Amino acid sequence: MRTLILVDIQNDFLPGGALAVPRGDEVIPIANELQPRFDLVVATQDWHPAGHGSFASSHPGRRPGDLAALGGLPQVLWPDHCVQGSRGAEFAARLQMNRVEAIFRKGTDPAIDSYSAFFDNAHRKSTGLGDYLKGRGATEVYVLGLAADYCVKFSALDGRRLGFRMLVVEDGTRGVELQPGDVARAIEQMRAAGVEMVRSAALRAT
Repeated sequence: MRTLILVDIQNDFLPGGALAVPRGDEVIPIANELQPRFDLVVATQDWHPAGHGSFASSHPGRRPGDLAALGGLPQVLWPDHCVQGSRGAEFAARLQMNRVEAIFRKGTDPAIDSYSAFFDNAHRKSTGLGDYLKGRGATEVYVLGLAADYCVKFSALDGRRLGFRMLVVEDGTRGVELQPGDVARAIEQMRAAGVEMVRSAALRAT
């Protein structure tokens, strides 16, 4: 079964949002156009409680972009974003959701972040997505959304570890690029793990 994961296409990651990914809104028309070409479409939603440990505001004297420790792991500190129940946590208004069969929320534990669609950053707790996809018979899993160098990358890597064939729609994602070259390095890391890169045009032709 050919499956599409829409990763974190939420207001706070779009231009004008609290943690805006440059040109992040450009993934929306691609997501909308590709959905009918898949047997199964699911979405992830960053869903942080107020005061989440990944927020710079939770660490006095720290600023977004600083490094700290969270859950025993190095943690980039972010602006407050995708707070549960906020407008910023809502899916983009222009994102078509009628084909989305399930939504998997992540980042709900204030003591650890969760970039991946499948697990928290320490792999201590599953979102349930892996079991859901296996139960539905998914084998070929495509990923698009935000952001290429964080949640898309870690979702693709975890999907590979779980045994799925993982493919990233390269023009259907944009990166944060805290450091220049972060997206290129993320793509290299994904390819080294066996993740495939595809273009939306190739999918539109099928």
